[in-house]
Amino acid sequence: MTRGTGIPATLSFVLKGDKVLLLKKSKGLFGEEKWNVPGGKIRPGENPENGAIRETLEETGLRVKNLEQVGLVHFYKNMRRDVPEWTGYVFVSREFSGTLTEGREGILKWFSIHDLPFDDMWEDDQYWSRLVFERKKFEAWFYYSGEFEKLIDHRIKRIDSGNNSQTIEARQPR
Repeated sequence: MTRGTGIPATLSFVLKGDKVLLLKKSKGLFGEEKWNVPGGKIRPGENPENGAIRETLEETGLRVKNLEQVGLVHFYKNMRRDVPEWTGYVFVSREFSGTLTEGREGILKWFSIHDLPFDDMWEDDQYWSRLVFERKKFEAWFYYSGEFEKLIDHRIKRIDSGNNSQTIEARQPR
């Protein structure tokens, strides 16, 4: 996976059986009122994995272990296609310790991976979440109008263990 540009961030899929932990962002925060996995900005000098561990702990009270990076997702706004606003390093973990604790970030809830609240999530999640649950490595590009108001189009590339890639989806949403 290529190293992204834009604001580096993490997205941490914490799994328990066939459930994933989602956070509904509080009003006033980026992504307010949307369900999303824990995550956030990577600090200067911090590597993506440590950023994922820290952000998940801060937002959930859980300390994730044995993270596996499965994806890299680039998010563009204002119909730009040259430099992404955000680049998210996507991790998955089935091992964690601690007590689930809600904070100022929002409310936490376990959802079945087969019944996610896509109507209340970022529009792009419906196109790539399944790859995380299948532990498929991928890189994706999502292009939004305005300040991430409407998904215009996207491209998703699967990456196999030999770093060979194959575009699996490239289309405009309906």
